[in-house]
Amino acid sequence: MTLVSEEFPAVVPYRAEEITIPADVTPERVPTHIVDYSEAEQTDEQLYQEISKANVICIVYSVNNKKSIEKVRELDHTTYYLCSPFTVCVCFRVPLILVGNKSDLVEHSSMETVLPIMNKYTEIETCVECSAKNLKNISELFYYAQKAVLHPTGPLYCPEKKEMRSACVRALTRIFKVSDLDNDGILNDHELTFFQRTCFNTPLAPQALEDVKNVVRKNLTDGVRDNGLTLKGFLFLHTLFIQRGRHETTWAVLRRFGYDDDLELHQDYLFPLLKIPPDCTTELNHNAYLFLQSVFDKHDKDRDCALSPEELMDLFDVFPYVPWGLDVNSTVCTNDQGWITYQGYLSQWTLTTYLDVQRCLEYLGYLGYSIIAEQESQASAITVTRDKKLDLKKKQTQRNVFRGHAFGITGSGKTGFLQGFLGRNLVQYFMDSKTPCMLIAAKSDLPETKQQYCMTPLEFCRKHKMPPPQSYTCNTAAAPSKDIFIKLTTMAVYPHITHADLKSSTFWLRASVGATVCAMLGFAMYRALLRPR
Repeated sequence: MTLVSEEFPAVVPYRAEEITIPADVTPERVPTHIVDYSEAEQTDEQLYQEISKANVICIVYSVNNKKSIEKVRELDHTTYYLCSPFTVCVCFRVPLILVGNKSDLVEHSSMETVLPIMNKYTEIETCVECSAKNLKNISELFYYAQKAVLHPTGPLYCPEKKEMRSACVRALTRIFKVSDLDNDGILNDHELTFFQRTCFNTPLAPQALEDVKNVVRKNLTDGVRDNGLTLKGFLFLHTLFIQRGRHETTWAVLRRFGYDDDLELHQDYLFPLLKIPPDCTTELNHNAYLFLQSVFDKHDKDRDCALSPEELMDLFDVFPYVPWGLDVNSTVCTNDQGWITYQGYLSQWTLTTYLDVQRCLEYLGYLGYSIIAEQESQASAITVTRDKKLDLKKKQTQRNVFRGHAFGITGSGKTGFLQGFLGRNLVQYFMDSKTPCMLIAAKSDLPETKQQYCMTPLEFCRKHKMPPPQSYTCNTAAAPSKDIFIKLTTMAVYPHITHADLKSSTFWLRASVGATVCAMLGFAMYRALLRPR
């Protein structure tokens, strides 16, 4: 803290010696180092140096000296005073406190004079009048100085617009969604009590809880719903705290949920220390899986054991970016609609933990693992396995996750092999499908070759309720036959036809004639519509 004095009495030195106030005698329990400054003894360059090192600046003026008050007012004009503490503090983004000393010598207040200056500069946290002679408001002065450093107003609130800044709203919105354990859009009494205990280490009395909700009800029509606090109500409460000078409450919440002074999630919060020796791997432990299960259940609103695209985006709403791309859907288990199932969801988390544990720690941080699971950090969710050489020596392992590699040339079937591990195969394209399928025996002009498969093409078609293989070749003297294309068109027009129908030659004749007539009628109608009138 730097004191900038605007009065120079002859009976005392221009500058006081540097003083350190120990932490145990201050309200916020932090040490305070005081450095005095006087323009009578120090240059502008020295002022810049002191301000650049300071966390807060206290500009002291005498309330019983009109010249001193006028000089404070003149500090507002950079054309008059190029090295104005106001100008320098704005440049360095250092909070300011205006201190009116010698209040014991006057009966009036100087607040009317300095308040316009305070309203103009957002860097001015507060104004306080005190008396060094009778110690009036001296403790309060240091309290406000510490508060300006530990709980600054600037990052939270815009006094010109009288509303919270967008970064503060984003941070509090994430905190609300993490704390909304059942994802119903409100904080019920249980969730509010847990939130209170998490942030302030004390439960909220039932009557106090009702009082809080009543304050919101009186000011917002949609701040309370179903006896729970909505996001609008939650944001309103913090706006009220800040406007009433209780922004330390909002800062306590923000810091508990991992935010730094710039309202960004702190790197130490997202990436806690985790030592991983060589030849060791990382896995999620039981508590981590329980947490991830609760997150899945929280967002699986339709209870179909799968996350729709909308539900997945809702889950990732507390992230600054979408962590999973569309490629995830092809690497984990999905349902018939292509949505990630519960098993696939946990599998992706398991894979991320194994391949990139730092990314896993980051993701768990966004979801609020340490808050909801009541753990010191996300590192408690990770199990570091023992050295693989020790497993080989003991001829047993405690690992649950293993890594395998599939090698093969292009077209050897690696993708099909790996997709089969997820229970996927090519049957999904024709077996019991609503889309008709046909097996085409191409190059039928060449001698038939035995297929390297457990059954013949005809047996394959019978097993999967398909029409028999259809021969086709384009190695002919005349134009290739169009019969197979007629059959494909017929199957598209009549997708409900059965395997028995497909075997009937008369069906193909009737169906193909019908398809041709429909096509001709459709073309005739199309020409008629285009004919000018």
